[in-house]
Amino acid sequence: MARVLIVDDDPLFCEMFCDAMQLHGHEAGSACTLHEGRERIAVAKPEVVFLDVRLPDGNGLDLVTDIVALADGPEVVVITAAGDPAAAEQAITSGAWDYIQKPASIETMRVALDRALCHRRRRTAAHGGVPDMSGIVGESPRLKHCLAMLGEAAASEATVLLTGETGTGKELFARAIHRNSPRASGPFVAVDCAALSPALVESELFGHHRGAFTGAVTSRMGLVRQADGGTLFLDEVGELPLEQQRAFLRVLQERRFRPVGGSEEVTSDFRLVAATNRNLWDMAGRGAFRQDLLYRLQGFMVSLPPLRERAGDVRLLVIHHARRICERLGLAVKSFSPEMLALLDGHMWPGNVRELVNVVEMLVLSARHDSVISPEHLPAPFRVLLARARVTRADDAPSAFEDSGDRDVAPFGGALSGGKPRDDGGNGTAVGAWKEHRQRELDRVEREYLVELLRASGGSVTVAGSIAGVSRQRLYAMLRKHGMVRQWRA
Repeated sequence: MARVLIVDDDPLFCEMFCDAMQLHGHEAGSACTLHEGRERIAVAKPEVVFLDVRLPDGNGLDLVTDIVALADGPEVVVITAAGDPAAAEQAITSGAWDYIQKPASIETMRVALDRALCHRRRRTAAHGGVPDMSGIVGESPRLKHCLAMLGEAAASEATVLLTGETGTGKELFARAIHRNSPRASGPFVAVDCAALSPALVESELFGHHRGAFTGAVTSRMGLVRQADGGTLFLDEVGELPLEQQRAFLRVLQERRFRPVGGSEEVTSDFRLVAATNRNLWDMAGRGAFRQDLLYRLQGFMVSLPPLRERAGDVRLLVIHHARRICERLGLAVKSFSPEMLALLDGHMWPGNVRELVNVVEMLVLSARHDSVISPEHLPAPFRVLLARARVTRADDAPSAFEDSGDRDVAPFGGALSGGKPRDDGGNGTAVGAWKEHRQRELDRVEREYLVELLRASGGSVTVAGSIAGVSRQRLYAMLRKHGMVRQWRA
């Protein structure tokens, strides 16, 4: 018997569902709103939740992330409207186990329940069998969900597809799957599909015999054969040319292939883990990726979250990698000032963990003679980005003193004196118009930015223009405005 909850705005359908589930020996309850659903989940602690997308007080997908964050939270089956693939995709990437489309029969939902419970049993069993997560650092709910799925994937022989932005750690996860799998004693062979020469893809993957083509002076074992008994990791699988996709599909199905220039087939018993930062489903729809290969890659899918969605993990990663880098360089372990940690925590990290590691290494090198890393140790390009962001925020910030028109409005009663600065009665100070004050501040920040830019670019206008993202003409105009042209070189 399992505890099941349905969250749907149709009371009659909820009643029918609960009756049917109870007939099959389950304990079933219902809720008709997001708010009620949250309360029922907290109290009843269901093992499976059927969640409608469209609810009176919000989108059901907003609840998926909250459920995934719960310790030993329930499996989620999202109920989507027919013809809404975007909702289905968002449901899975958010952490839902499965989705079904309306109108759905009670039998369809019963089958989905059985599958979800089976998945839950496997996931629970896998938790005790994944001891080695070396290098994967973090405590965020999104990361914990990925680790749970990693444990289940490692225990199986199914093909795994890792998706996520560049720098999210796809190879790190692939290696963890291998280490914790029955194939851990075998080889782990990584293939960067984006780096393969189109003319030599088949030779690299399947090997070749001597004389198979110009330059083939010796025979060579391909990467697929090298992975025999272990794991083959295809990184950026979306970059594989279509013709080679067709050839690899056959290898994936039969584990047999013929090296280039060879007459006999050879075999390789490998487990495949693939990764991509591209939307393979969109590519398949455009004919840029084979649909049949995509089906074979989806044995087990894990979507890795970007660093900006891993709440609280930045500080843990910064401290972990700083310690590791200090040990590698033979330096004393360094600490970070609260201001430095807050600054790093607030960055969006478009390059994800890879960018973070690079910045931390630069910080450690910059502070090699100090025990505490503070904002002054930030590398110049990073300081330039921060200064540039400050200029953008200042320039775009709405003024509390500006009305909907174009008139200058003097604050604190300036309008009573015709919009001119109001004298303070002879004490030597005066409050000017807001736009004048705003322009002075913008000029000050702009000059600060140019000073930082001078340091970061070594005084080169060409390099500075590239960093700042402005034309040479625009940059020269800014330099002339502040009398700084002589400090720069072309």
